Amino acid sequence: MTAQPASRVTIKDVAARAGVSKGAVSLAFNHKPGLSEATRDRIFRAARELGWAPNLTARTLAGSRVDVVGLAICRPARMLGLEPFYMEFVSGVESVLTEHSCSLLLRLVRTVEEEAGLQETWWRGRQIGGSILVDFRADDPRVAVARRLGIPVVAVGHPSLTGGLTSVWTDDATAVTEAVRYLAALGHRRVARVGGAAALGHTSIRTAAFDEAAGALALAGAWQVATDFSGDAGARATRSLLTAAAADRPTAIVYDNDIMAVAGLAVAAEMGLRVPEDVSLLAWDDSQLCRLTHPTLSAMSHDVHGFGAEVARTLFGVIMGDGAGSHPVPTPVLTPRGSTAPPR
Repeated sequence: MTAQPASRVTIKDVAARAGVSKGAVSLAFNHKPGLSEATRDRIFRAARELGWAPNLTARTLAGSRVDVVGLAICRPARMLGLEPFYMEFVSGVESVLTEHSCSLLLRLVRTVEEEAGLQETWWRGRQIGGSILVDFRADDPRVAVARRLGIPVVAVGHPSLTGGLTSVWTDDATAVTEAVRYLAALGHRRVARVGGAAALGHTSIRTAAFDEAAGALALAGAWQVATDFSGDAGARATRSLLTAAAADRPTAIVYDNDIMAVAGLAVAAEMGLRVPEDVSLLAWDDSQLCRLTHPTLSAMSHDVHGFGAEVARTLFGVIMGDGAGSHPVPTPVLTPRGSTAPPR
């Protein structure tokens, strides 16, 4: 087994530090029998201290086969089932895995720390040949786990969040700016955004971009509300924004996903407000939901299925050592429909 070293550390250095043979190090990292747990732990500790990991490319070329790719998502099961984005994203991933006769190991976790432990368990147990990491936070613990163990991963997130891991991302800041500029061009001076979970890195990027765009356009009012992406939370946020006096409430609202925008449309009807005459609504992702409502929902549209497929292709490139590296996918673009218009 060859090495992918940090500071030119070799398997021989790891063996010397752990007081074992190079063969023992190979057994440990290939999860083969023949070592006590104490010896195995000593080898892993020595590798961590030296910053060494096995060369995954060499192992693949030597004949290892990638049969399973891991994906863990930190969302409640019920919410995930209602979220169009992840259904489309997973379908895109699966379309590429099928070409490679590979399966997806999907797990839902409660915290990102739980996922970090799960990724380590999967890798040490040889359950996966690589993993897709989503929903990055600041100082995300999964970065250190992936680096320490040498897990081949693709991080779905902006490079500012992913700690140097190979990343695939959408330019959310540019998309948010386009959304705000579009609404301002229609004449809206009071604009709100119903965003996702504040702890998520892409939410922070969108939040900062919204503030910057609103400031640059000198909007009279700009509100942002953090939610958990659910329809219920989107409805509550919309209701709180629209219960203010007419002169103090937004005339346009941007949502961070489609399901919250659909919920917002229902709340507007419940309150006797017409869309788009009284309030314009702009969704995000542009799933089929946006074309099933009345009026149909304007949206920041992007190819989520294609996004998932590109992430999976990039992961196989990481595993084989011949991929494109970190890169963005096309930025979401505005698709105007019946839910946006100039304010009255």
